[in-house]
Formats: sequence, C-alpha cells, structure tokens
Amino acid sequence: MAGKALKLASWTSVALASSGIYLYSNGYLDPNDFGPVRVGRAVATTAVISYDYLTSLRRVPYGSKEYLQLRSQVHLRSARRLCELCCANRGTFIKVGQHLGALDYLLPEEYTSTLKVLHSQAPQSSMREVRQVIREDLGKEIHDLFLSFDDTPLGAASLAQVHKAVLRDGRTVAVKVQHPKVQAQSLKDILLMEVLVLAVKQLFPEFEFMWLVDEAKKNLPLELDFLNEGKNAEKVAHMLKHFDFLKVPRIYWELSTKRVLLMEFVEGGQVNDRAYMERNRINVNEISCHLGKMYSEMIFVNGFVHCDPHPGNVLVRKHPDTGKAEIVLLDHGLYQVLTEEFRLDYCRLWQSLIWTDMERVKQYSQRLGAAELYPLFACMLTARSWDSVKRGIGQAPVTASEDSEIRSNAASYLPEISQLLNHVPRQMLLILKTNDLLRSIEATLGTRASASSFLNMSRCCIRALAEHRKRSTCSFFRRTQISFGEAISLWQINLYEFLLRVKGLRLACWVSTLLCWLTRVSY
Repeated sequence: MAGKALKLASWTSVALASSGIYLYSNGYLDPNDFGPVRVGRAVATTAVISYDYLTSLRRVPYGSKEYLQLRSQVHLRSARRLCELCCANRGTFIKVGQHLGALDYLLPEEYTSTLKVLHSQAPQSSMREVRQVIREDLGKEIHDLFLSFDDTPLGAASLAQVHKAVLRDGRTVAVKVQHPKVQAQSLKDILLMEVLVLAVKQLFPEFEFMWLVDEAKKNLPLELDFLNEGKNAEKVAHMLKHFDFLKVPRIYWELSTKRVLLMEFVEGGQVNDRAYMERNRINVNEISCHLGKMYSEMIFVNGFVHCDPHPGNVLVRKHPDTGKAEIVLLDHGLYQVLTEEFRLDYCRLWQSLIWTDMERVKQYSQRLGAAELYPLFACMLTARSWDSVKRGIGQAPVTASEDSEIRSNAASYLPEISQLLNHVPRQMLLILKTNDLLRSIEATLGTRASASSFLNMSRCCIRALAEHRKRSTCSFFRRTQISFGEAISLWQINLYEFLLRVKGLRLACWVSTLLCWLTRVSY
C-alpha cells in the first residue's frame, strides 16, 4: 500500500511539474505574478538597501570628502537595486519608480538618472493577453472590430500599451489596452509599499516618504479607469481650445471601456527630439514657448493640470493642412485639480519669485506649508540656487555650474526635502513632478529659464488674480477698475518683452529697470 501511495505521489508530482513547465513556457504562468514572490522580492530589496545605508556610512566622518564619495556609491547601488525591483514586479512598482525618476531636482541624481530607464523598460502584454482584454471588455474578437491591428505596440507603459489599428469604416485609431493583471495587483502593491515605507521610517526617522504612498493610493485608481482618462482629454481640449497649436486626439466612446480606450491616431516626434524638429523645420523656441503657455494656463488660470508630460506623452508635428507647428498631448490619466485657495496662493508665490519680492516669497511659501524651510521650497520650485532666487530668477539663465550645484544639493538636503514634501499640500506634489518634467524637456531643447517663459507665467498669474478679484465684488465700478489695472499690467509686460528684444539699445536697459519698479509697485 505504501509503495502504491509513493508511486501515485511520484506520478502526481511529475504531472504537476510538467504542467507548470508547459504553462510557463507558453506564457500562461509567470512566477512574478505570485504574491509571495513579489512580497519576498520587495522585502529583500528594502532590507538590503537599508543595511547598505546603515553599515556603509557608519564609520566615515559626516560631511567629509570620503563620506560624500561613499554616499554617492551607496545611492547608485541602491538606485540600481530599486530599479531591478521595479522591473521585476512591474505594474505599480514601475509607475512609482517613474514618478521618482521624474523628480530631477528633488532627489539625488544617482536615483533619478537610474530610474529614468523605467520609461523605456515597461513590460509588454502578449497578443494573447491583449485579445483577452478586448474580448472581455468589448465582447468581440479583434478581427470582428478591426480591418487591421498591429501586433507590435507603438509603445508600452507601466499600466497599458498602445496599438495602431484600422476600424471597419476605415478610420485609423490608437488602441490603448490595459495590462490584464494590473488591476488585481495594484491595491496589494500599494499596501506592501506602505508597510515597507513605515518600516524604513523606523530605521531612518528623518526620511519621510509616506507622501509617495499617499499619492499612489489617490491617483492609481483614477489612472486605471480609462473612461476617466477620456473625460480628462475632452475637458482639457475644451478648456484650451483657444490654443490653435494644441491637438488632443479625439476619443471614440462607442469602443471604449475602463480597460480599453480608442482614440484618433496622430503621428509626431517626441518633444525632446531636436533632430526630428530640424528635419521637419519646426522651431524649437516656438515649441518651448507653446508648452510654457499651455501649462501656465492649466496651472494658474484653470487649476486643472496634466501631470505626466514626459517626452513620450508630448509629441510635436507640422499640421497637415496649415503647416504650422503643433503640440499633441497624450495620456490624460493623471491630472491634478487645484483648489482655488491653493491656485491663488501659488499664483502670488510665482509672481513674488518673478519680481524678486522676498517678503512675499516667504509669506506665500509658508502659506503653502513650507514653514521655515521656505528658502529650500523656493529653490525646489524654481530649480535655482538661493542666491539666484534672491538676485531674480529672470535676471540670468541657469549655468552648468548652478545646475550641478542644485543636483548635488538634492543629496545633501534629502532629509529636509522629504520632510517638506510630507508637509506641503498634496496638490503640490504632482505640480513639482510636472515642473521637473517640463524643465527636463526645456534643458534638452536648450530653452530653459528664458525670460519669455517667466513673462508668460506672469501674464497668467495677473489674469487669474484679476478674475478672482472681479468675482469677489458686486460693484461694477470696482470690476471696471480691476479690469483696467489688469490691462495696464499686461501692457507693461508686453512692453517689457519688446524691450528685451531690443536690448542692444542703451535706453532699453534704463526703461526696463523703471518698468520693473512700476510693475512691482502696482502689483
């Protein structure tokens, strides 16, 4: 009897092992999808990183040259381990890693440069999985819905991938299909991250990264709902319809669900591809100016902000009919809605920074939660040194040495930065990420911190604050007075911009100084 039982157990084991090998080799089974594997990998990586920081820097004098070199090495090792974890666990982990990689001027360069590769190393779902999602959500097979459907995706991201297809009526579309396992894994992954962040806080009390978990909790369910993404796309297209340089692809609602989004197919080059722009005779400065106008309008005037402007989501092209340069804005899953109080305080803070009113910089930074860390907060917002902030961020462009100083300071002030990020309003976190992504694009194009970008921001701030004051009064005379003051301020900025273009004249220098003083007094 015992022999028969042993024989049965042996055959059962062989059958299970063979089935497992078959399922794994054919893509039906992936060990990375098992909870214990994902949890074990995350716990082990966190433990190794924590141990490295605890032991490697213990015996070296803090602040010494040796300490700084060693810390940089530990940062790099830890960033690589974190990147490997994100690639292995995929989904939510890649999404959070991409978020960290976008914080160029807030986290050490070793982390941001290492984690940036996650934008190009997102996983791809197999065509079997794509067919399954489309069948489950649309109730039909791919060949019933499309004349053609490209098996190779145009691009793959952490949560979904996009395929080019042609509908039965001949329309060319982009089909965004969610990775099938992301929904089920996301809540567990966020809970796991929360536990690990709390554990790290016990070891390193000065580092506060709960803001990262809170953001993932709030935003991930919205990003996983493609119907919400479609509504965001239509809202921003209507909101910015006065910008003839902006193209938001049309949504085809009849074939869209929470996991499948069909939209108009629009071709273009990535916004950081200078070679593409040169080949197509697209003016780099014009694109940078358009991008600044678009985001200033979103942030300061409307308080509805597209918060994922990495180069893959911002394309440029020549309009097929007019031949004018056009920006194509993609991926509308992540938006930040600003409260009116926050938006107005943020407007006043940027006006204070642009016009170098340091008392107001302190006042509005503290209103936004910076407390006594307001100089650091101003540097984080502008990605400029404190000396440059005090001299005036529009007075001189960013130098290579200043940019290097800002990046190295991100490592030196990491505890203070993490503390600040944990105390500012949650709305600020995505705004900071968006700022850093836009700066990265401007740096690639060579247009960063131009005077015209600050003037465009100032115009939007003036309009937003004037509109708020007009809404707050019932007096026709007072509204007229506010409108007149707004017109004068905008005229002053236009004149100042004109003088910048003729800065070779001696008179321009004197007049622009006088105009700066008049503008500061009037506002």
